[in-house]
Amino acid sequence: MYGGFTAFSGAAMQNALSEFYRCQPPIELRALGCANPASGYFSFGPGLTCYGKAAGFALPAELTDAALPDVSPHVRADGEFLNLPFDPGAVIDNLRLERYPSPANAGAQRFLAKEATRRVYYALRPLMWSALRHRLHRLYFRNWKDLEFPQWPVDTTVERLLEKLLALSMEARGIDRLPFIWFWPRGAAYCLMMTHDVETEAGLRNVERLMELNAETGLKASFQFVPEHRYHVPRELLLAVRRRGFEVNLHGLDHKGNLFGDRANFLRDSQAINRYAGEFGAEGFRSPCMYRHPEWCQELRVAYDMSTPNVAHLDPQPGGCCTVFPYFIGRVLELPLTTAQDYTLFHVLGDYSTDLWKQQMELIAGRHGLVSFNVHPDYILAPSALSVYQELLGLLSEAAASGGAWIAAPGEVNEWWRQRSGMTLARKNGRWIIEGEGSENARIAYARREGSGKVSYTLCGA
Repeated sequence: MYGGFTAFSGAAMQNALSEFYRCQPPIELRALGCANPASGYFSFGPGLTCYGKAAGFALPAELTDAALPDVSPHVRADGEFLNLPFDPGAVIDNLRLERYPSPANAGAQRFLAKEATRRVYYALRPLMWSALRHRLHRLYFRNWKDLEFPQWPVDTTVERLLEKLLALSMEARGIDRLPFIWFWPRGAAYCLMMTHDVETEAGLRNVERLMELNAETGLKASFQFVPEHRYHVPRELLLAVRRRGFEVNLHGLDHKGNLFGDRANFLRDSQAINRYAGEFGAEGFRSPCMYRHPEWCQELRVAYDMSTPNVAHLDPQPGGCCTVFPYFIGRVLELPLTTAQDYTLFHVLGDYSTDLWKQQMELIAGRHGLVSFNVHPDYILAPSALSVYQELLGLLSEAAASGGAWIAAPGEVNEWWRQRSGMTLARKNGRWIIEGEGSENARIAYARREGSGKVSYTLCGA
């Protein structure tokens, strides 16, 4: 017993730190039992919103706009354990897998969230004028600014929680710095990733032009194709995409927006998706319109998924994974979409500039995360949109030239993150070394404990 509560530890709590940092946590984490039976929102210090079960010091809140109980004063270190009033592994899973309540933007969003309504909408969508669709979408998202959680325009709750746990663990052990395996290969400060969902016949015709634009700046990217009904994907085009150094992935099955509406139908459709994955040689997947059910992706024979937004205030399915780093969902690696889509920027926000993209890039780069884009060949046909994309390409070129960013296609990010997840730190002959496949590209970094439960990072030798 600890302070009237049963204490228990578990591998998931330790893994929350060790999997992210690829290091041995300085002290074992232990959660206090006798948690409130109901899950809810609580804070772990100012500005750090969590969702899950917390030890019964106060009832968690049902919504984030209520006063959230702060459980941070109840953390205790006893020399052997860091005792926590919640299970951090469970909280991180709740965020990454969007297991928290997602308040809809408005009645319209709740209405469209119904499967029958979506089916009717996507049946009528091809018959709608573009201007009408854009107007409906602006109406649909009209109250998005009222949503407090996840935090717009970038939510880094998972990273901030892990940093605070690491800082508290270091403090409990009385150490100021700790070695870990750096996040990106060859010491890159952050990662840039470009993807292109091809939604229509017009977008398919624009793939060649988009490859030319990307090649001019040396940008690696992937193209996600719809294998059924929308258009025919010529085998020659798939070969051309790969020949020019780009990747081929799948974009759902038929882009009807109902892939995850029913478990039985999904299992049926997943068989077709898996067949096309083999035919196209695709290792990655993105769901149409970012509709998703993270755990179901285990049925797809792909290595990685790209269907989860970091913050989804402006997507048909609300929520967000609250992280700017890749993470595993079983055997599938999730590569979250961490910036606004081009359609959202142009036709929902009415913004024909790179201002929002630059803001998101700066925030994510400041956390050393994955800056991932989704720009459709369908929506950059107009000169006004094309000029914005060309400006974005210039920004990415500058980031690569500065040496700070690693620009990689999704398959490369997947390969690296899987290699990193198998690496270990070892102490040999008085020095730290990294062991495991791909370790020649890995770098050692140090986390230094700062005040207020924060850490800063320094690359070894930098």
